[in-house]
Formats: sequence, structure tokens, C-alpha cells
Amino acid sequence: MTAQSFRALHHGDRPFVLPNPWDAGSARILASMGFSALATTSAGMAFSMGRIEGTVPSAHVLDHCRTIVSATPLPVSADLERGFGDSPESVADTIRAAAATGLAGASIEDHTGDRDAPIYDETLAVERIIAGVEAARTLPQDFVLTARCESLLWSETRLDPVIARLQAFEAAGADVLYAPGLPDLDAIRTVCAAVTRPVNVVMGLPGRTFTLDQLAEAGVARISVGSAFFRVAYGALIGAAREIRDTGHFDKTAQGIGFADLESHLAPFTET
Repeated sequence: MTAQSFRALHHGDRPFVLPNPWDAGSARILASMGFSALATTSAGMAFSMGRIEGTVPSAHVLDHCRTIVSATPLPVSADLERGFGDSPESVADTIRAAAATGLAGASIEDHTGDRDAPIYDETLAVERIIAGVEAARTLPQDFVLTARCESLLWSETRLDPVIARLQAFEAAGADVLYAPGLPDLDAIRTVCAAVTRPVNVVMGLPGRTFTLDQLAEAGVARISVGSAFFRVAYGALIGAAREIRDTGHFDKTAQGIGFADLESHLAPFTET
């Protein structure tokens, strides 16, 4: 699939699911299961490197993007967090560098990385998206830019400021809008009705799990799972290790996927 076909997925009759692998193996497993596109997960990437989210150097992030892009023929969008700097110019540079890895799109968020002042003020936040959009439009290939409003993850409880920020990002030219942490279907429905661009919703956050049909009815265009698959996998690892450490039993280790089943997902991509 091409970058243009990735854009087209956002305008289908039903939402499409954009799952988030964290390495080549998980990317190939998800591709083998029929998903149409993939997205990186900044948290899954960092945790798989033994690091805390937000601490991975930009060169490693770009290498990770190349790994996911080259693992399958599917288009890939990258979670680039705030980009590789605070300024609008740094966002533009980030988009150009990311596109050079073969990505079909990426997201830029308004989280500063500073817990004491976690959200960029609106002027700077919008200028950053404008710069990213302008950089994307000068690329030789299509590139879908997602603008993320992160304030619901940082103590904001009101929906109106979130909608206002998303509308500002829409006016700035963002292709997709995304506010992780929307609390319920009514909030999701309200956000989707308040903008004209496709809306991404993340599933897998505690207490915020809805069905594909429910999200379709609410007007969602794209559904991602963030770090959820990674946390499921590492949760199983930790659970099995705890069982051995605490009880001396190995029952959970026998619950892993069988070799033949696992290899059946990877075989289509095996190089000869």
C-alpha cells in the first residue's frame, strides 16, 4: 500500500484499526492478521529498549521507524511525541527526517515533556503544527500529519478546551486529530461532531474500552491501541516470571503461543 492509500483509509465507510507494533516481529504478526496499516508506539519502543518513554534519542527513534517500515509492505505512521525539539522549526525538521525513513505519516503532540508545564500554550502549539504541515506538503510523497492534544492526560477535565485546541489544529492544516483520554462515548461523539477532519481514538486505556461498532456510530475514523499490545505481552512475561519466582511453578510458561502457530505468522515475510 502507498502513502496515498493510507490517507484513503481515513475516509472509508467504517473506522479502520491502526495497531501499534514495537519491533519487526510484532509488525509482521499484525500484518499477517490482515490489518491495513501500522503505527509505532513511543512507549512500546522505549520500554523494549529498557528506557522510559520520552528518553529515546532522535537517531534511535528514526532507526526504529526504519525497522517498522521495512518489516512489512504496509504503510506506517509514527508516534513522534513532541518532535525532536520545542520550536516550530524543529517540528518541520522532524517531519522531513521521519518521511525520509519511508513513513506514510506521523503524529505530533502538544505535550512539552515537562511535568511542571506539560502543555504548550496555544500559540506555540499551533505554530508547531503549521510548521509540520508546511514541511509535509513540500515532501515528494504524500504524508498524513496527525495533531495530538494531550491535555486530558495531564489533569484537564473539561472537554471545551480540548475541542478548541483540536479545532485550532484543524485550522492549521492537520490531516487527523487526536485527543487521547476521552472519557466516554458522549465525549468522543462530541469531538467528532466538532471537527471536519478524521479523528483518531485510542483504545486500551483503563476504563475506556468500546467496541468498533460503538466507535463507528460515534464518528471515529481511526482506532489505535498505543502501547496496549506491548503491555499485554510484557504483562504475560512478568506474570510468568513472578509465578516461577514466587511459587516455583511453570504453568504460565506453557500458555505461550506454539512454535508452528507463531511461525505461520512470520513465514510470509521470511527472506530466502
